[in-house]
Amino acid sequence: MTELIIYESKGEGDLFVERTVEALTPVAAGAGQTEINLDINQTYQEMDGFGASFTDSSAYLIHQVLTAEQRTEAMTRLFDAQEGIGLSVLRNPMGASDYARMLYSYDDRPEGETDPSLEHFTIAHDEEDVIPLVKEALKLNPAIKLFASPWSAPAWMKTSGSMKTGELKQEFYSSYADYFVRFIQAYKDKGLHIYAVTPQNEPLYEPAHYPSMLMLPEAQADFVKNHLKPSFIKSGLDTKILCYDHNWDRPDYPLTVLEQAKDSVDGVAWHWYGGKPAAQSDVFEAFAGKEVHFSEGSGGEWIPPFEQAFSNVMRTGIEILRNHSKSFILWNMALDEKNGPTVPGFGKSTCRGILLINQQTGELEYTLDYYALAHFSKVIRPGALRIGSSASSEHIRSVAFTNTDNSVAIVLFNDSDKAENVSIKLQGQEILACNLVGKSAVSVLVPHQ
Repeated sequence: MTELIIYESKGEGDLFVERTVEALTPVAAGAGQTEINLDINQTYQEMDGFGASFTDSSAYLIHQVLTAEQRTEAMTRLFDAQEGIGLSVLRNPMGASDYARMLYSYDDRPEGETDPSLEHFTIAHDEEDVIPLVKEALKLNPAIKLFASPWSAPAWMKTSGSMKTGELKQEFYSSYADYFVRFIQAYKDKGLHIYAVTPQNEPLYEPAHYPSMLMLPEAQADFVKNHLKPSFIKSGLDTKILCYDHNWDRPDYPLTVLEQAKDSVDGVAWHWYGGKPAAQSDVFEAFAGKEVHFSEGSGGEWIPPFEQAFSNVMRTGIEILRNHSKSFILWNMALDEKNGPTVPGFGKSTCRGILLINQQTGELEYTLDYYALAHFSKVIRPGALRIGSSASSEHIRSVAFTNTDNSVAIVLFNDSDKAENVSIKLQGQEILACNLVGKSAVSVLVPHQ
């Protein structure tokens, strides 16, 4: 039998442990089993990958707070495909988000001044921490794709005159489209290609305590169709445009944008803070050929650690992939012991990063989100193609892919509290039989034979 590479998480003290086939509890002959049937002839989406965000806060913590030795370790464990978990997608804010040390855009002007020709545009802020880390990540994993999303246009472009709340003024639609072009070109000048952008992060949420901008679906369709896409074409940019970038509970938003903007939009980006992952499939089926991406999901204090929080990432991640997503991106790459830093006036933060970097002690910790993400990114590599995967028990959640080297990756999660006997069959032939304890995760890599 071909030797399988297996990673197993049984609980907080036993996370993402590489084991041999024999180390998994074998199933006794004749024991009742849940069958997982894999079909390589049934294919779905191609993966771009898995990752998180170098927010201003995350980049600062990794680049400035960690020692050089700690930073090398963290970046290797995050991005190296052999020594680490091989993260391959970054979705970074364009300007300040809620997780930034200050409010900033790429074209800030004194109150009362405007700059429609973007004479003062600069990405100097990103050159301090964000860009050096992106370059370091790319050295470790050249397959990384860069996504970017603004939380707000520059304050002078908005009805509120602030980076908090307000809408984009109609008179600045063209300037804002040029703002995206300048951003993409500035990153290109640094040797970095922006793979995809969204016009606005969470366009239906307008909080007053961090950067935000209301952008209704009709406005987004107008902006993309009549300004953003034409500016990309004029400038010769191949960066993809993904609409929406918000929760599953409002599929009417991307449906409206796709109907009105049509070929100007390449796909839809989703978040997990409301609704169900099936919304991804509903929109995908309505607009065949439009890509599906999952661009943000954060863990946090609202779901108790460890088991409930770990289980949530595993079960939801599997469902995100089973509903056609080409990416699975969590939120902050790193936060500190206070779940920050956050923008001034934010208040108490409850989010959790992939890394926890204690600013008081200097300690570096890999959180449960790191290990849950590892179950996907370690075995499902960029370019992998999802294949058919069905389970005879509703408690065993599964997703499977064939990688570009023809290896087969399977991610399983036992969503019950009881142990389950599992038999994995590839094209009808059993490749692994084992016992999965309750709430455990197993990732299996079947090398090309």
